[in-house]
Amino acid sequence: MTPDPRLSINQATIKYAALADALGVVAAAGVEAIGLWREPVAEVGLDAAVRMLADSGLRVSSLCRGGFFTAPEGAQRRAALDENRRAIEETAALAAAGAPGSAAVLVLVAGGLPDGSRDLVGARRRVADAIAELEPDARAAGVTLAIEALHPMYAADRAVVSTLGQALDLAEPFPSESVGVVVDTFHLWWDPDLSAQIARAGRGGRIASYQVCDWVTPLPADVLLARGMMGDGHIDFAPISAAVAEAGYTSDVEVEIFNEAIWAADPAAVVARTAQAFDRAVGLRSAGRA
Repeated sequence: MTPDPRLSINQATIKYAALADALGVVAAAGVEAIGLWREPVAEVGLDAAVRMLADSGLRVSSLCRGGFFTAPEGAQRRAALDENRRAIEETAALAAAGAPGSAAVLVLVAGGLPDGSRDLVGARRRVADAIAELEPDARAAGVTLAIEALHPMYAADRAVVSTLGQALDLAEPFPSESVGVVVDTFHLWWDPDLSAQIARAGRGGRIASYQVCDWVTPLPADVLLARGMMGDGHIDFAPISAAVAEAGYTSDVEVEIFNEAIWAADPAAVVARTAQAFDRAVGLRSAGRA
């Protein structure tokens, strides 16, 4: 069976593959799209990455990541915002180089509490301020800033935005073309208000990316590496995927897995396994593409 045409392999799933290898493995498997990360792009340089992506024939579904802008005003915050502006430029260039249907989507992870701080309210306010400052740059570049809510266990060190509702609150003051949200099953599956918030996102045209992977227990010591292959854990993907479809999202669906055992495996084998698991657990063939 050929892979689902909406499947995108996020580079994090095959973390140790260099950009050229990742593009080659994904394309050879018949997968049509890839989600890129800034670090592998930086290793070869943006111009080379653009050429490599164009030659691969793949769509790009997103670029990870921007964000990490919770610091108080000062040199550190200015540097973070400037880095986000560079990420916006990279997103636009890569989307232009990808196959038709590529998305100019920059995933934003807000960042955790600044060192020594317990001011969660203030950190969230600074996230809102950062998005307001960056939105004109994104709009001018034709890029969508996609705010990703992370599971609350990451609030202290990675993302003070913990629910889809919070992400939408941050996005809704701006045009949907320039600020949207990510629906990530790993981070959101537990939320009793998830269906209502996905519907809210759909009404506003705010879903910029749908990412899937499973929640597997017991969690490892490093909870950043707790993601599992779809079907190996506790998430019931069908109702989440149905809600996303009903909300009008018809673009690529990324599989993004942080897991040491999966990273250690052969990338081609991981992509093949991912395509099979995606069909069994997520199964979006009937939804088609926009």
